[in-house]
Amino acid sequence: MDHLKETCAAARNLLKQMPKADLGFFPTPLYKLDHLSEELGVNLYIKRDDFTGMNLFGGNKIRKLQYLIGDAAAKGCEYVFTFGATQSNHAMQTVSACRRCGLKPVLYLVAIVEPDEEDLRSNLLLDRIMGAEIHVVRMNPGEEEAEAEERSVQMAREHMKQLETQGHKCYEVPMGGASPVGSVGFIEGFVEFAEQVADMGIHPDYIFHGTGTGGTMAGLAAGKVLTGLDTEIISINVSWKDEGYPKRTQDLANESLALLGAPVSVEASRDIHTDLNYYLPGYEIPSESATEAIRLLAQTEGLFIDPVYTGKAFAGMLDHIRIGRVPQGSTVVFWHTGGATALFAEKEILGEIL
Repeated sequence: MDHLKETCAAARNLLKQMPKADLGFFPTPLYKLDHLSEELGVNLYIKRDDFTGMNLFGGNKIRKLQYLIGDAAAKGCEYVFTFGATQSNHAMQTVSACRRCGLKPVLYLVAIVEPDEEDLRSNLLLDRIMGAEIHVVRMNPGEEEAEAEERSVQMAREHMKQLETQGHKCYEVPMGGASPVGSVGFIEGFVEFAEQVADMGIHPDYIFHGTGTGGTMAGLAAGKVLTGLDTEIISINVSWKDEGYPKRTQDLANESLALLGAPVSVEASRDIHTDLNYYLPGYEIPSESATEAIRLLAQTEGLFIDPVYTGKAFAGMLDHIRIGRVPQGSTVVFWHTGGATALFAEKEILGEIL
């Protein structure tokens, strides 16, 4: 454990060179789920990144936004543009971060599930309360989600060009904050986690988390190689099947490490393990296994996860444990990335919880 503490200290020194906004409350808690551990036959811990802040509805994106908004402020930007679905956790947390730092948030949100403007819910309601400039992009008949998302990005970039011709400086935050700068936030998150397990005297055999755009996964993989903590990270994909995902995540992780001048690199075959079996029936569409996972965690530990991200990720972890891919007696960590606001979203997103 002493060597791990030394590598974490060295990583902290590398992180100091990056501009950073003070947005969250860290470290987030890491503790054992006693009832589920007994039921499943493993030592199950939870990393509570739903407690990152900066408001009541925190989540993993705050880690990325500390560096993204820090970068925007360092460059003298006035407007911050980002993208997502209408109930995007990332978009809501971006608005919150902008308000904290005095920047103007502009959202381009794809209506995968059509919002009711007379009865706004969940993250979209919070976006409105915080006064974000919101552009809802409706999907065309027969259009794929990825096509609509790309169209929203192009619309936003045209808007940015107009503002820049008027003398305003704009900053683009990619969907999910998945960029080299953003993923540095989860390198720091992994360093924080490694410090915690060293202090607690535990060795995590597996870490499970949900992944969408890949920024969190890239940062965790980079943090793993930077600290040298020997653990297997299993990323449960919650959006769509994409066989090229590991290679792109490897590249993103290595670009983040390069920003820090770190003397290590991520290799997809060694460091990135993605499970594509739990994203169906699709993004923002609830699955039976995720609904069961939501109920199980709530009724055994009094904790809440959501039907879009963490519910599907937790369901994937449960399967890995129950079918023996994770051996009995293993030490397992579930990284809670937030998003429980989806429990108050449209019925199409929530599903049949009760």
